[in-house]
Amino acid sequence: MHKMLTTAVLLFISTMAAAEPLRITAFGDSLVHGYGLPTDQGLVPQLQVWLQENGADVVLTNAGVSGDTTAGGAARIDWTLSDNPQGLIILLGGNDMLRGMKPENAKTNLAAILTAAQAQNVDVLLIGMQAPGNFGPDYKVAFEAIYSDLATQFGSLLFKDAFTGISNQVSGDPVAAQKYLQDDGIHPNVEGVALNVAALGPVALQLVERISK
Repeated sequence: MHKMLTTAVLLFISTMAAAEPLRITAFGDSLVHGYGLPTDQGLVPQLQVWLQENGADVVLTNAGVSGDTTAGGAARIDWTLSDNPQGLIILLGGNDMLRGMKPENAKTNLAAILTAAQAQNVDVLLIGMQAPGNFGPDYKVAFEAIYSDLATQFGSLLFKDAFTGISNQVSGDPVAAQKYLQDDGIHPNVEGVALNVAALGPVALQLVERISK
């Protein structure tokens, strides 16, 4: 009788554990934090709703810090990983790019973040950024290559451009894009976030699938 009861308890615990939602942390700068947006309308809450509506039982944690650079991210990644997330969505580099920081330095910092995640067997989705042309074509090519190079090196999932949803909507027209940006012309508004989330969502589902295996 005791043995049967113990088995039943273990089965119950196992079932409860299996029913727990997956834990994914979104790690990045103001685009992750939700700068200028209502707390329930930033990238993280909108992506969590999108994933749940598409069958994924997940809880997303917001580890975005407005103004953060890749160096700042590298400095705090161990603290973020101490919460033991099962997956990590990384969106960093925009502030490095806007300040004209060297692409090789950003790449080194992002590599440190990916190395820390890999050491804890945390699956990663890396989100890239498209550099503006004001620093010249060589800078643009070098910066944008960071993300694909690192995704290949670390075997991470890659979403090439955080603003894909908006870009697809306006066909690359910067004037039309203003409709989906806040007054600063940099951060997406609620509607812009929704477009970006709809584009990102299928790749985020791939991250969920990796974690679930």
